[in-house]
Amino acid sequence: MKLSKKENRLRRARRGRSKIRELEATRLSVHRTPRHIYAQVIAAHDNKILASASSLEAEVRKGIKNGGNVEAAAIVGARIAEKAKAAGIGTVAFDRSGFRYHGRVKALADAAREAGLKF
Repeated sequence: MKLSKKENRLRRARRGRSKIRELEATRLSVHRTPRHIYAQVIAAHDNKILASASSLEAEVRKGIKNGGNVEAAAIVGARIAEKAKAAGIGTVAFDRSGFRYHGRVKALADAAREAGLKF
C-alpha cells in the first residue's frame, strides 16, 4: 500500500517528535501551508503553548506582501524568538513537523537562531 504525501509527512513528524520527547525539551514546532507559516513554542511536559507567531498576525502582514514566502518565514522566525525570550525560554528543540529542512522552514529556523534562540 502506497502512502500519500501527507501520510508520509505525518509519519516523519511522529518519528521526530518521539525523539524530542526522549530529550524532554521545549520544542519549536513549525507548520506551513501554501499561503502562511506558523510557529509555536510548546512546553516539554504538559503540551502547553508558551509562545506563538504566524504570517497571519497584523504586525507581520504589514511588513510583507505574501505570507507564503521565505521573507515571511524569516519575519515569523524572528518574532517567535522574541516571544520565546520574553517568556523566559532560551533553548528549544526544532520540530519541523515532517517538512524538509529547506526553503521556508530553514529560513524560519535561521532567523530564530539569529534572534538568539538556541537549538
